[in-house]
Amino acid sequence: MLAKISSCAVVGLEGTVIEVEVDTSRGLPGLLLVGLPDAAVRESAERVRAAIRNSGLVFPSKRFTVNLAPADLRKEGPAYDLPIAVGVLVASEQLFPPDEGAAFVGELSLDGSLRHVSGVLPMASLVREQGYRTLYVPAVDAPEAALLQGIDVIPVDSLASLVGHLNGFSPILPFEPDLNYDADDLPPYVADMAEIKGQEHVKRALEVAAAGGHNLIMSGPPGAGKTLLARSMPSILPRLILDEALDITRIYSVADLLPPDTPLVRHRPFRAPHHTISHAGLVGGGRWPRPGEISLAHRGVLFLDELPEFGSRTLEVLRQPMEDHVVTISRAAGALSFPASFMLIASMNPCPCGYYGDPTQECTCSLGMVSRYQKRISGPLLDRIDIHVEVPRVEYDKLSDERLGEPSAVIRQRVEAARERQRARFAGLETHGNPSLQCNADMGPAEVRQFCPVDGAGKSLLKAAMQQLGMSARAYHRILKLARTIADLAGCDEIETAHLAEAIQYRPRRQA
Repeated sequence: MLAKISSCAVVGLEGTVIEVEVDTSRGLPGLLLVGLPDAAVRESAERVRAAIRNSGLVFPSKRFTVNLAPADLRKEGPAYDLPIAVGVLVASEQLFPPDEGAAFVGELSLDGSLRHVSGVLPMASLVREQGYRTLYVPAVDAPEAALLQGIDVIPVDSLASLVGHLNGFSPILPFEPDLNYDADDLPPYVADMAEIKGQEHVKRALEVAAAGGHNLIMSGPPGAGKTLLARSMPSILPRLILDEALDITRIYSVADLLPPDTPLVRHRPFRAPHHTISHAGLVGGGRWPRPGEISLAHRGVLFLDELPEFGSRTLEVLRQPMEDHVVTISRAAGALSFPASFMLIASMNPCPCGYYGDPTQECTCSLGMVSRYQKRISGPLLDRIDIHVEVPRVEYDKLSDERLGEPSAVIRQRVEAARERQRARFAGLETHGNPSLQCNADMGPAEVRQFCPVDGAGKSLLKAAMQQLGMSARAYHRILKLARTIADLAGCDEIETAHLAEAIQYRPRRQA
């Protein structure tokens, strides 16, 4: 008897329907898997055999041929255990054939219980798009799969309980999700802006960066507070809306980084990889490409501490994702794209010892050492960073002052008001092939021309700045986008000369 069971695979961040065909024939007893299975899929034969027997069922002494179609797509992972087991039971007439609108996903233990699998949310999205009505998943993955409405998610604890459900003996009720998304459910932050003494101009730069989604780099001596300022950035970022939360959850589901008790990511990610990270770890990759740190920072912050210590090849691969907000990984078998709409926050010392230009402590580096250290970061990469800010050492009087600064909650209100102005501005806009237009930093040349007009005095100021600082065309557009964000923070519809002046002073001083 031939049995056909529907299942799912994840390729990149998207799901693909896999049809599991199980056929019985005469010959030596065994289970043969075809259809480009990897080692984990080939090992499912033994897991399925043990799970069926330990569930009180019979694994017939027959020859089973299992085909995973389409055969030209390489299959990986243990998610096919459950559909293979169901196919074997249907082919051996121990189980009624399931409804054609049902799909099965799950890893089997030897005792027949089901274990967690990664990528359940993209699979559920695919099942809904393809018109399936029911998705059978491990019980631990049901909260994640049920985030999407429109399908019945059946939580399965074990193979025996699934057989009882499909044969009509003990039905399993669909999982009822808790879809009450509360954007005000804020996490405990590492640092609050109120606790940071001094550095008011740096706090202002962080506020501007958060309001428009701009990249920022801080330079200063050791101990000035660069890392603390960067780690306080999440506390002033705008709260996630539900669509953004689902986008982030999809990435973390494929990367298998969702906590067991948290089916939905409710807070903007903050990723801070060490400078020894590999090229594939940062942008994604591997034999089976997986999202890297820049994709895990999607809709959040990627913090690179001690930026010159990162490998030059590792840093240069950031250039294209910073512009396009997507990273494409090409392999011989094809190309996969992962979203990478992140804010880059970087910090660095001005020289190897860290005290070049410090007014109180003498620098021990030669000019050649300083030059080589700063040249570790290429000009094209620095040109893609909107805000360059110096972080000086904090004086004793400010450190010992018991008064607190402006709290993050107040700053976040201004940031969210500016983001709301941007969303209203971009609502219904034809984005010229840029569907990720969410904030001012995402604007292209067409949007800059439409939304960033300047008056005569502003044009004169921009002309003088370009001549004196030698700015590129990219820097010109980034100044306009930055000025648009500063105007949004001030509640102004037009970009004024003061907004342009503040945007220009965020450009690097040593630009040739």
